[in-house]
Amino acid sequence: MVHADASNFSAGISKAEAYAQVLEQASALFDGQRNWVCNTANTASLLWHCYHSLPEPSNTVNWAGFYVLDPSNASQLILAPFMGKVACQTISFSRGVCGAAARTGETQLVKDVLAHPDHIACDSDSRSEIVVPVRDREGKVVAVIDVDARVEEAFDEVDREWLERLAKVVGEGCDW
Repeated sequence: MVHADASNFSAGISKAEAYAQVLEQASALFDGQRNWVCNTANTASLLWHCYHSLPEPSNTVNWAGFYVLDPSNASQLILAPFMGKVACQTISFSRGVCGAAARTGETQLVKDVLAHPDHIACDSDSRSEIVVPVRDREGKVVAVIDVDARVEEAFDEVDREWLERLAKVVGEGCDW
């Protein structure tokens, strides 16, 4: 069984090394556990601790977690496990960065949310955001990973690459 120490990240590691640890620990946590609530809760915690172990701009992350397809409305997302301030409870596919990721099935990397015409300001402290679609084993978008930061341009192609890898692990490791 994976211990809470899985959330500890060594000082001085690179962002790629921290993400590699998140993937390794998430995979270990998912072994024998396919419940999406359990797995996304632990993954949100891993991401939160990962970001806060890194230097700026990564340590300015103020929200990290998931939205999943709403079982009562197939065209919206509903809040799922996360770390950070309270958040929007539902997001329509037609609105915001999360909605765009769910609708298009493509990662959304927004360097300045204030300049984004359709950003939903759940937290007025957020200045940048990355949202990655999560697909089940059949390829259907079932959730999104959403990460916000308090500074502009907090996310880059390294974040995109590793969060897309993580989305694959989460998507295939859960029963949705």
